[in-house]
Amino acid sequence: MKLTTLLAAGFAALAVPALASPMGDDGLHKPDWLRETFRDMREDLAEAEAENRRMLVIWEQRGCIYCTRMHEEVFPDPEIEALIRERYFVVQMNLFGDVEVTDFDGTVLPEKEMAGRWGVMFTPTLMFMPETPPEGGTAAEAAVASMPGAFGKGTTRALLQWVLDRGYEGDEHFQKYVARTMADPGN
Repeated sequence: MKLTTLLAAGFAALAVPALASPMGDDGLHKPDWLRETFRDMREDLAEAEAENRRMLVIWEQRGCIYCTRMHEEVFPDPEIEALIRERYFVVQMNLFGDVEVTDFDGTVLPEKEMAGRWGVMFTPTLMFMPETPPEGGTAAEAAVASMPGAFGKGTTRALLQWVLDRGYEGDEHFQKYVARTMADPGN
């Protein structure tokens, strides 16, 4: 085989994007770290708490190019994937889905109606739940942080760590935390 052929094959292999997780019948990415649940927020949070994990709800939709970007470029990052696998209990919701969801206050609605109730209007949206169950109310009211949109590895990694560190309880705003941690050469 000629050297030019080997080089061309090598460069072609480098140009192939990272493989995203498999797609489900609903058209959403299905990484193996997602939890299959009955989408009862009370039960899911109790299970996350029993496993000493933080509950994260990810809203996505079929054909979402930003969701694909997260699954191809951000979530596979070794540090981000390790944080998710080791420390998070992740439940996926479909912005236009019909699967029933039970909110913390017992209200049962299809995903697409619950998205409206929770004010979710963009995908992906990451909603981080509290460590302990709230007394009623909605998941949107209970969420300690909510991030609509696709972000790069640095911001996503910072958000996952900020929630684990309970940064939302402190005085440092998330934006300042991101700026500080990204400026630190150790991060």
